[in-house]
Amino acid sequence: MRPMNEKHLAVLRRHMVEVIAIYADLESEELGKAAFDERVMAAMLRVPRHLFVPAPAAPFAYQDMPLPIGFDKTVSQPFMVALMIDLLDPQPHEAVLEIGTGLGYQAAILAELAGQVWSVEIIEEFASHAEALLRSLGISNVGIRIGDGSGGWPERAPFDKILVTAAAEEAPPALLEQLKPMGRLVLPMGSEQQLLTVIDKDSAGRLETRQFIPVRFGRLETV
Repeated sequence: MRPMNEKHLAVLRRHMVEVIAIYADLESEELGKAAFDERVMAAMLRVPRHLFVPAPAAPFAYQDMPLPIGFDKTVSQPFMVALMIDLLDPQPHEAVLEIGTGLGYQAAILAELAGQVWSVEIIEEFASHAEALLRSLGISNVGIRIGDGSGGWPERAPFDKILVTAAAEEAPPALLEQLKPMGRLVLPMGSEQQLLTVIDKDSAGRLETRQFIPVRFGRLETV
């Protein structure tokens, strides 16, 4: 069989976005809305997920499933990526901190929606691969560093929005500290059961926590 070309992959990517829209509608009662932001869906349509997974997994890139990327890690299923970014609500003038770069897929989506993305990755091989890949795609508003994501990126703080792609029992204090007033943090939170969680910080620094659907993420690694 011949390998798929860009036209085939574009069709599959459109199908992926249609499936995300169906799942968003099915989860509308739990999420409080029946559709994701059009900007998020457009970004999901533009970013070529097949480039952000190892070559053997590329034929499955547009199925709504997590895929292995090495080091016992996965890239999240497209629906979950879209959901977390929709809840984060990044805006063109905002600086976003991402914890857990992986191979850069979610950072590429965020780069379409935010002014600047700073991403922290604990696995050096992932960080270097993601940096090279994003650069090759002409994405210039993402900065990556290697480190313990629970400590955030103090030199680049404060951030308008923070997105954590691994689960923690509670929000890391450093991340809450680096979040601007009127900012938002989205992460999977919990020990026995993880819930997708949104934490909003008001103008006085008070925190409001909202929890949504059950999820299953790897644990946030610390050094």
